[in-house]
Amino acid sequence: MKKQFAACLALLVWFALVLQMYVSIRWSQQRGMSIGHGVWMYFAFFSVLTNLLIAFALTFPLHWPESLPGRFFGHARVVTGIAASAVLVSLAYNLLLRQLWNPHGAQLIAEVVMHDVAPIAFLVYWWLRVPRASVRCGDIVPMAVYPVAYFFYAMLRGAESGFYPYPFFNVAHLGYARVLVNAIGILAGFVIIASVLISLNRFNPSVQARQIG
Repeated sequence: MKKQFAACLALLVWFALVLQMYVSIRWSQQRGMSIGHGVWMYFAFFSVLTNLLIAFALTFPLHWPESLPGRFFGHARVVTGIAASAVLVSLAYNLLLRQLWNPHGAQLIAEVVMHDVAPIAFLVYWWLRVPRASVRCGDIVPMAVYPVAYFFYAMLRGAESGFYPYPFFNVAHLGYARVLVNAIGILAGFVIIASVLISLNRFNPSVQARQIG
């Protein structure tokens, strides 16, 4: 049952990622820009990158569990960190960003899957996959490397191109001081989410490491 759930969710997330890539490329072409620009824009967003991690965490342990990526993405700390990032994606989008635009068609489908369906479903996968007491509060520091790295990545991209993927990271409008405060607030949110997941993990009925299947 776990194997079938992981496989179906992986297919859904990969579908949404491919659909979002199509939308991004089409958006760029409609504005007279290249396919490369569409790909460049695609990889600007934390939501896209996090859903890529979700897809990797579902696919590699399922099909290639003994490979280096399979072992890495099957590690309890990695799965928990991705789950915390997924929850952050959903909360940030629904609380801060959803009201800023009104997507339709293919864009709407991709947005719903990546911001609503995938985060919730991946939490279910996390609960099934990560054994009880396999993550500790000290694991939050390595988990936080990903969102911190994304912040610097977004800042470097913005400094080079002038494009900032989220309004709360827009240095041109807010300045670096306010953006840094926003980033610290978002990081604090990530830490709280990760802490909640680690606390919930203590109640997981499984006491032994599980393999998908």
